[in-house]
Amino acid sequence: MPLQTGHLLVIALISLITCCAIMALVWLWAKKIKNAGVVDVFWALNFPVITIITFFLSDGYDPRKILICGMFLLAELRLGIHLWQRVIGHLDEEEGRYEQLRKEWGKKADRNFFVFFQFQAISNVILAIPFFIITANQSQGISILEFAGVLVWVIAFFGEMIADRQLAAFKKDPGNKGKVCDTGLWYYSRHPNYFFEWLTWMGYFVFALASPWGILAIISPAVILYLLTRVTGVPNNEEQNLRSKPIAYKRYQETTSAFFPWSKKK
Repeated sequence: MPLQTGHLLVIALISLITCCAIMALVWLWAKKIKNAGVVDVFWALNFPVITIITFFLSDGYDPRKILICGMFLLAELRLGIHLWQRVIGHLDEEEGRYEQLRKEWGKKADRNFFVFFQFQAISNVILAIPFFIITANQSQGISILEFAGVLVWVIAFFGEMIADRQLAAFKKDPGNKGKVCDTGLWYYSRHPNYFFEWLTWMGYFVFALASPWGILAIISPAVILYLLTRVTGVPNNEEQNLRSKPIAYKRYQETTSAFFPWSKKK
């Protein structure tokens, strides 16, 4: 059954307006407390907002909607809560990458951060393309391909959760100050949390392939991969780590894959 593109565009527009409004309010809060790091929390929490809007406005097959909405809510709420716990305890201390941007932008920092926050809202809606497509699918029953997407998602969900917990446990140990986390999943990748976040979106893409125009869902994992490896993820994190522990992290870079989990280099 063909997608009702007009209806999908209305849902996407409502989602965009809502996310932009949320990010404008978050920007005002960030400006007041001088901590732009809160944007990461609400970037993740915007997805549950999109989920709720889409669930009630889309007209797809209900069991499929419940399944994909449940996956989306679970993954993004977990990420949002994880980021909230990381940021909320240090509201008076801005994360290094945002502190660096604030220094580089100088007097234009507030204006540039507003644009940056709005871009995050736009990215929320662009990345939700698989979700819009899946929830509009009215065909009855859940296909093998969709179950395959669920399997990829499950692996990614638990992989990212484990990576986050391993890093948090490493940082809590005072004896690890100045050291690089290279145990567990971090032994095989310098950024396993980012890798599994990308794999989550690959799961949505595989799931969407069973829906009309599902191939368009490739936009999401492609954008996520580009952002994580070229823009806000790996590059900023690597720069910060090289500033804080240059010798140890340089050695880590020389032996460990940057993104995809792989064996150590000799």
